[in-house]
Amino acid sequence: MKTTLENANLTVQIKSMGAELVSIKDINNKEYIWEGNPDFWGKHSPVLFPIVGALKNDSYLCNGKEYKMSRHGFAREMEFKLIEKTNKKAVFSIESNATTLEKYPFAFELQIIYTLEVKNLHVGYKVMNHNDFEMPFSIGAHPAFALPNKFEEYSLQFSDQESLAYHLLEDNLIADSTKELPLDNKNSVALQYSLFENDALIFKTIGSKTLSIIENNTAFLRVQYNDFPSLGIWTMVNAPFLCIEPWLGYADTIDTNGNIFEKEGILKLAANETFASQYTIEIV
Repeated sequence: MKTTLENANLTVQIKSMGAELVSIKDINNKEYIWEGNPDFWGKHSPVLFPIVGALKNDSYLCNGKEYKMSRHGFAREMEFKLIEKTNKKAVFSIESNATTLEKYPFAFELQIIYTLEVKNLHVGYKVMNHNDFEMPFSIGAHPAFALPNKFEEYSLQFSDQESLAYHLLEDNLIADSTKELPLDNKNSVALQYSLFENDALIFKTIGSKTLSIIENNTAFLRVQYNDFPSLGIWTMVNAPFLCIEPWLGYADTIDTNGNIFEKEGILKLAANETFASQYTIEIV
């Protein structure tokens, strides 16, 4: 099932499976979200919960017991309920069940809130801990933006002037080694597939909280992510899309001890408390 939000500037579609954003079109019918062609990557904008990235051996320890969980968690493969809807807002929800408890032994509710405002789409996350004890989790976004022209015609512009070093991946885990992302005097880097030969660019911490995609020297889309300390940037070689991924958490490091409560970057939500965060996609 698809849910539509619309105003005078944009039309947005979200599917109930994974509460996944699948389309943002402007009044000229220009599509900004990747089409999801499975020849490259069959997703559009999956939600990453209750982990971001991969676990070492796809497993973790919680209170001495081992649990199995695949990369990016299970929320993206769950059917969400639409619990609130207007022309400009939609709220989707999932709750823990017998299947999730086998992978993640915590009672929770996850809400994803889409709000359309002028030429902005706000994407909000609300995580509710329904336990009488602390709950560890990560959450992240994975929107893929369509780049119909030649990939090298685009660049990325960071909001802050800073020295950027990204961590390299080793067997889907974060290695100790880093590499510098060279920016020009406009805080920009030209896109080229060679940047992604070793998978995603992963920034554990990043000062810039707005990232713009530039085409012909003009920004056409921005992602603003004040609530998110970490960021992933990814594409597949020769694929006509780019993912800009605000994260709260990231993949296991290669030297992890496997304890979920000691996982680097993990959030810990107090008993019966609620966590909220939001990022924004702006069509310029």
